[in-house]
Order: sequence, then C-alpha cells, then structure tokens
Amino acid sequence: MGLDVTGPYRYPPPDTDWLVKATEAVIEPDLPIIDAHHHLWVEGGNSYLKNELLGDLAAGHNVAATVLVQAGYGYREDGPEHLRCVGETEKVSAMAAQIGEEVCGLRACEGIVAFADLTLDEAKLAEVLDAHERQSGGRLRGIRHSVSHDTNFPDGIVLRPAPRHMLADPAYRTGMAMLARRGLSYDAMLYHQQIGELTEAARALPDLAIILDHYGTPLGVGPYEGCEEERFRQWSADMAELATCPNVCVKLGGLGMIITGAKWHERDLPPHSRELAEAWRPWFDRTLDLFGPDRCMFESNFPVDKAMYSYVALWNAFKRLSQDFGQDERAALFHDTAARVYRLGPQG
Repeated sequence: MGLDVTGPYRYPPPDTDWLVKATEAVIEPDLPIIDAHHHLWVEGGNSYLKNELLGDLAAGHNVAATVLVQAGYGYREDGPEHLRCVGETEKVSAMAAQIGEEVCGLRACEGIVAFADLTLDEAKLAEVLDAHERQSGGRLRGIRHSVSHDTNFPDGIVLRPAPRHMLADPAYRTGMAMLARRGLSYDAMLYHQQIGELTEAARALPDLAIILDHYGTPLGVGPYEGCEEERFRQWSADMAELATCPNVCVKLGGLGMIITGAKWHERDLPPHSRELAEAWRPWFDRTLDLFGPDRCMFESNFPVDKAMYSYVALWNAFKRLSQDFGQDERAALFHDTAARVYRLGPQG
C-alpha cells in the first residue's frame, strides 16, 4: 500500500539532475541535528529508501538521528486489515538496523511515528499498538492518523480526505487518550483551517504530547492562492490559541509541499538557502514568538519537499533563520526539542 492519492494535485517527484544545478556549501557543519520528520516510501515509481536517505544524510550537515513518520510504506498484503500497517514499522526497523551496522554513529529512524486507526475499538487498537511495539525494536514513539480535511476540496487535495471534524469524534478521542496512557505522542497532520479543532482536542487531552506537523500546513492552492495575507492572519490567530496548550509542540518545515503553494520546482534553477529563509521568515518568526524554541523542532519532510530544494539548502535555510538566536535556543530547535519530545538517545 502506498499513498492514497485522489485529489487534483500530486507530489512532484524529486529531480536529482535539476537539484544539482544549484549547489552551496554547508553552513556550520558541526551543528548537531535531529531531522524530526522524514518518510521512506516507493511512490509513483520513485523510491526514497535506505540509499536515498543515506545520500541526503551524507550531504554534509551533522545529522545525528532522524524520526521516521508513517507514509503507507510496506504494508502487509494479507492478514487482518487493522494490522497491515504494522508492515511499515517492521520494514523501517529492519532498515534502521542495517544503517546502524553500516554507518557508525548515525541513528537513522531512531524514532518511529507509525500509523494506527484511532477510531478502532479499544481492543483492536491495543492490538495494533502492541504489534508496532514488538516490530519496532524499541523505536516506536508515537502515532499519526491524519485528520486532513478542507471543504473546498471534497475529494482531497493530494490525499484522500479524512472525515470532517474527526478530532472531535468520541471514538477518535478515545484512541488519542490510549496513546497518552501508553506514553506515546500524537503527530497532528491537518490543514490550517483545522488548527482550532486541534486546540479543542489538546485542551481535552492535556496529558497527551501533541506535535503539529508542518506549521499546521497552511494551504496555498485553489481558493487560497493569492490570499496570502488573509491566510496568514487566520493562521496566526489560530496558532496563538493553540500555543496556550502546553502539551503542543510544532514542527518547523513542510513549506515545500506543493499544497502550500510552493512552485520552486517550476524554475530553471533550484532556490538558494537565502531565498528559502526569506520566504519562510514570517511563519518561523511568528511560531517562535508563540511557542518558543523549547516547543519547536526543525524537520526536513523529505522526500516530499525534495522536489523543491536539496537537503543542503534546506538545513542551510534553517541555520540562516535561527542565526540570531543563542546557543541553547538553537540547540533546542535543531536537536534538543526533538530528543526530548520523541525520547531519543540517552533520554529514550
């Protein structure tokens, strides 16, 4: 099973020949990094698996560890339907073990955020979580079950849409509560119009560690294209309310997704990190003002964002965005927040 693509947009595949047309030196190559969000998959005939991941991690930045987030890769083709998703954890864990043997000191996929249908009855959900734990080799850290839905796109934007208001569904909330009891985190994949719904859920489940993916995925296509100021105002107000929930952290990245309005892949040359930093500055500054470095972490969202820029340019842009912060604040953004929230390394 791969991505359930149904909407009018598609994730452009990375074009390695295009990406190498613009190169730049790695900034601050010794700065320790945890890539808090990437995927492994085979999608549309394009693979991003062990070799592709290692190629990016070897590009020059000091990536010590990564967090793998579910993307429908490697599902089992038989057995009970609710357990087929465990195939992803099984395959990723095997790949992580291989990388650990081949590359000294690299903790790739040290944390796994797996998929589980949080609307399952409690017995079945417990069975899924137990199976993920058994197959993870101690790497299971959380669950992501996307609630992405926008009424302007009834058939989805890229992926099949979730039912409306899933975050308020009693069965879904019961599943979220089970994660909290087990000490697992919840990655929230949604669109910016849904941030208020996440705030309500976060207030109802204060013991659940919630990580908002991709700044809340501010949409920039369809009716949102050309409405950047209005979109930013609404997003900013909704994020201010969400920031009042101390159990919520934010991943800073994902703005290279085509659904956010990114179009760098249409140019003759890839963007430089200076251009990326300038484009992302308003989102970064506002989020840091609201949540602070101890509740924020950088993410690559590769290979999705790889269609728009290289791994070197991405992390250089993050380093440019944060260059005025102090040493401890930058350590939080690049490494320590992810290590704490996902319980990696000595804290694992």
